[in-house]
Amino acid sequence: MLFVLASQSPARLGVLRAAGTDPVVRVSGVDEDAIIAGLGEAKPVDVVLALAEAKAREVAGEFEDALVIGCDSMLHFGGELVGKPASAEVARERWRRMAGGSGELLTGHALLRVRGGEVVGVAAGTEGTVIRFGAPSEAEIEAYVATGEPLKVAGAFTLDGLGGWFVDGVDGDPSSVIGISLPLLRRLLGELGVSVASLWVNR
Repeated sequence: MLFVLASQSPARLGVLRAAGTDPVVRVSGVDEDAIIAGLGEAKPVDVVLALAEAKAREVAGEFEDALVIGCDSMLHFGGELVGKPASAEVARERWRRMAGGSGELLTGHALLRVRGGEVVGVAAGTEGTVIRFGAPSEAEIEAYVATGEPLKVAGAFTLDGLGGWFVDGVDGDPSSVIGISLPLLRRLLGELGVSVASLWVNR
């Protein structure tokens, strides 16, 4: 049985590999904006869950026997749910607003059990982690945005990269902030009758 990561995120892949697995990577081509638009006034947790499941289902049909995990992360800050900034200017303004404040990084997870080419089981959930942002100077914000890193990630920051310099702390699961919650994934695997140890390589 294959373990499949329906994500192009190198951070998610890194978390899973560091945790003893070696997933096959398949990148979905879902239109995230269209999915969000179709959800109307959905709650933030429902948005990230819908996106995670859409990504997993998009690639699940490629496999006969597999576990497919799809994830989506967005930052809930100031009453707004935000993903990757569309431009350097958006990232810059977002950091000016976030500096010294806090927000909740929400990561939706959808785990699909595929057997005989059909989805026969679904387990899903969301992990929320509070991020306490530091107060970088204007020069530090400019330097960070200039690296391009905040343009590639939900909320315009990383915990495990350059953005970690500007995060004062987290309340919750750090792995979820990086992109995939190991504790939640273990529980979802259990719901589908799969032991996390069965996914470890070289054990």
